[in-house]
This record gives sequence, C-alpha cells and structure tokens, in this order.
Amino acid sequence: MINEIKATAEFLRSKGITNPEIGIVLGTGLGNLADEIEVIQEVPYSDIPGFPEATVEFHAGKLIYGTIADRKVLAMKGRYHFYEGYSMHQIVFPIRVMKLLGIEALLISNAAGSMNLDWKKGELMMISDHINKFPAHALNGANIEELGTRFPDMSEAYNKGFRSALRQISSRENITLHEGVYITAQGPMLETPSEYRYLKIAGGDAVGMSTVPEVIAANHMGIPVAAISVLTDECDPDNLKPVNIEEIIAVAGKAEKKLTTLFVELIKELK
Repeated sequence: MINEIKATAEFLRSKGITNPEIGIVLGTGLGNLADEIEVIQEVPYSDIPGFPEATVEFHAGKLIYGTIADRKVLAMKGRYHFYEGYSMHQIVFPIRVMKLLGIEALLISNAAGSMNLDWKKGELMMISDHINKFPAHALNGANIEELGTRFPDMSEAYNKGFRSALRQISSRENITLHEGVYITAQGPMLETPSEYRYLKIAGGDAVGMSTVPEVIAANHMGIPVAAISVLTDECDPDNLKPVNIEEIIAVAGKAEKKLTTLFVELIKELK
C-alpha cells in the first residue's frame, strides 16, 4: 500500500501540486470554502491513481490546490463514505497522500445531526472528541511503519491549540460555536428514535457518517486536526420529524459562511 500512496503523491507532484501546508476536507453541502482558494491546480478524483470515483451526487469529487492567506492548501471537495461501499483504507487514502505531499495540519468539516437539545440546526459544533462506532477500522491490518506507530495515541485527537484558536476566532467574529463529542453511524439511513437515545446515552452530542476515519489516519501520521460539524437537523427522539438530504444540504449551505470564516481565520493564525 505504501508504494501506491507514494505513486499517487508523485503523480500529483507531476501535476504541479507541491508542498501543500494545510489539508482540508469539505463535507456534505460545504464545498464553497473552495471559493476562498486562489486556485493553482484542480484534479478530478477520476484522474488520480488510487482515488476511487466519488459516488455521492452532491459531492464534487475533485482535489483543489492553491492558496488561502498566502498558505498553500490542498482541499478535498467531496469525501468517501463507508456506506458507499469503500474500505476504510480507501477512505483514508487521500489523507495519507496529503501527508506524503507535505501537509502539516488537517481541517475537516461535516454535516451532522444534533442530539444536544440545547442546540439548533444551522449552528456549528467544534469537535472536542469522538466515539468511533464504525465496524471497520482505518488501521486494521499490517502497520505502515513509514507513516506511523502500530499503537498511535489518541488522547488529543483534536488539537488543543487549534481548538483554543477557534474559540477566540468565534468570539471575535460573533459566531456561535458549540463544543462536543461526535459519534459515528454507518449510514446511509438516518437514525431511529431509539438509536438517537442510545447514541446520546453513549456520550454523543452530534452524529454523522464520516470524519473519524480521516482523524484516526491523521493522528497515526502525527498530523494535528481541527474539525467542525454543521448541525443540519435536530435529533429529538421524543419529537422526531422526517428529514431528507435536500433539507440537510440546504441548512449546511446557509451555515457555510460562518464555517468558512472560522477556517479562513484559523489558516491565517497558523502562520
């Protein structure tokens, strides 16, 4: 696998993608942060060796290389999900390639359901920790020693310094930013009332279908991570209303300006 990762990194270098400093993963309905990038190069996933073709129709499926605030960034516009049938190794493959290309930080966004009844849809949650309930794992199998240790520490999966900076930025920009625990679900279906009760009892504040595999891979490789969820629906098991993906994307789109501000300002402070 390491040879495939190296080959893909070399392919992207041949396309002019060199020495990115910050990796970005843009989640469902959250692709417009890419508009802040002064684009140097764009490559569709379908053209990149080792990258599966994205199957989710509302994910663009391309890698964008450029600058934000004079920092070189490499953004995934569209990610891979376990429910699409990809293996965990396929899901984290782009993060591993980003590491070999040179990224020193990873910023992740996602859309998630809020199980904290004090929070409202359209608000943001900075992830302080997670609970991984996927049935497969990104580090299963033989360890890739060139990337990281067999038994990576996860005591600070989400970088404290990044979280502190985001608190200050949100206060300065007058943006409501909750902090909480993100818990995974396999998807693609949304949860039943009883499942929401269970996930809340387990310790989750928000539930989603992504992010944790990428965070585990990043920590394995020593890359500090910040992640923000846009809370797209309210998961009150005693008053659960039907929701569809179009509504989720619409809510994410309305909240995206606030998310973009937080990430752009954080990138400026990472200098």
